[in-house]
Amino acid sequence: MYAIMETGGKQYKVAPGDIIRVEKLPGNKDDEVLFDKVLLISDKEKIELGHPFIKDAKVRGKILNQGRSKKVVVFKFRRRKRYHKKRGHRQYLTTVKIENIEL
Repeated sequence: MYAIMETGGKQYKVAPGDIIRVEKLPGNKDDEVLFDKVLLISDKEKIELGHPFIKDAKVRGKILNQGRSKKVVVFKFRRRKRYHKKRGHRQYLTTVKIENIEL
């Protein structure tokens, strides 16, 4: 069984037991998190598709960690104009373990 859910403006294909990193969610370590924007649920023989979301479908997870990603270097440069900027960015992320998919 798997589901396709949306959080943080991105879509994720998840199954029970999966560990995913999503945009920062409110909560602390070991808190339960509930995703209710489920686009598709599939088990072995049946697929249920939402328009755009499936009513009463939920994906339950548990927060494992709140952290940040690796640094991404943002470098802006204009040739012959003596213009350059070098900046770094580290996105805040939440690591979530998917517990179960409910329909």
